[in-house]
Amino acid sequence: MTAAILAGGCSESNPNDFNAENSAQTALFYLDYNANYTLDNSGEVRPFVPYSQMEDLWSRKILQANYLISPYDEVIRTIAEREGRDWRLISAIACAESQFDPQSVSNKGAQGLMQIMPVVARQFRVDETQITEPSVNVWLGVELLGYIENTFRFPKGMPEQDRLSIILASYNCGMGHVLDARRLALKYGENPNSWEVVARYLTLKSEPEYFDDEAVKCGQFSDSRQTIGFVKKVLRQYDAYCEITTL
Repeated sequence: MTAAILAGGCSESNPNDFNAENSAQTALFYLDYNANYTLDNSGEVRPFVPYSQMEDLWSRKILQANYLISPYDEVIRTIAEREGRDWRLISAIACAESQFDPQSVSNKGAQGLMQIMPVVARQFRVDETQITEPSVNVWLGVELLGYIENTFRFPKGMPEQDRLSIILASYNCGMGHVLDARRLALKYGENPNSWEVVARYLTLKSEPEYFDDEAVKCGQFSDSRQTIGFVKKVLRQYDAYCEITTL
């Protein structure tokens, strides 16, 4: 049994499949008990709603939804617009972080749609018991992005792709490791505002020659592959969402 759903959604396999022709206004998605969806004119099946949420969806007979990207479009859009952010980017981060599951908890303790750590909630004076509430969680994520950007003080004229990639990397792995990578780039005569350069030094921070360098303040970093993959995933998803909806 399937349910027809008007949606954009989060494609793990190929987010670039979302385009204007497959937007919420023109295409139906069919959702099955295994939490997969397929376009009505496509034989391909991709993950959509987390399986953990399926029983509740069926029990409440929520068979149709008029959203473009996720059930949290209104929450994300309202907060993003109020804070001067692109709601499609915030949605892309939520997709990559939690697949739009507000109850998601990582093995490191990050929680909710935007995978917020308790220390971030404390930083912005939010009760930790409220972290998983979608509007609070999204607000914290947006505030954290702004804090990262303001702290880095990027130069005017910096390429947008580099700026956004460095911010996303910091959101994912913490500012300390990214600052280390930028300091290493400066020390070795390279551009600390180039994401390609910063990503390379993030990777090199797994080697003693680099994490023992006096320019490094946060020590060894062994998760560069995950962080670089996160940046790529968010940017792909963001591009896909820009194809199906406007600001």
